[in-house]
Amino acid sequence: MATLSTEQQAIARQWIADGMKLSDFQRRIETDFALKLTYMEVRFLIDDLKVLPKDPEPPKAPPAPAAPEAPAGGTPEGAVEPDEVTPPEDTLGGGGVQVTVDAVTRPNAMVSGRVRFSDGKGAAWLIDNYGRPGLVADEKGYRPSQPDLMAFQAALERELSKLGF
Repeated sequence: MATLSTEQQAIARQWIADGMKLSDFQRRIETDFALKLTYMEVRFLIDDLKVLPKDPEPPKAPPAPAAPEAPAGGTPEGAVEPDEVTPPEDTLGGGGVQVTVDAVTRPNAMVSGRVRFSDGKGAAWLIDNYGRPGLVADEKGYRPSQPDLMAFQAALERELSKLGF
């Protein structure tokens, strides 16, 4: 691998400090210093320069939609006052939902387990290595009720928090 002069090293350090992406850095090394480096050579160069590329800034969340205007007499029709909202609990709607976590995790999953819904039907659940949830009912075509799904989600969050997820 070719080496950079002291002046070129200072310029390259500044590019990285300014937040330049590695692909842009690689192109800039080629155009400004006439050095064609592979991606791996660029990574080694960054290491040799003892600089750390900046993490890209996360995208900003879109603004929240405006709340509907309240009529002169109080809340809009159909609106729920904040103190009327109750979180899903095992005792609400899907009272009989039971969630277990497998002692041995299924292949290609970070965590897996079983759920028994209030109607007695069961399903296997998992969260894959990419963080995507999955639910496979024991009975083909079975779809749990909305209250059961909400109770399942709450129970699953509690079980996962016990495991440190």
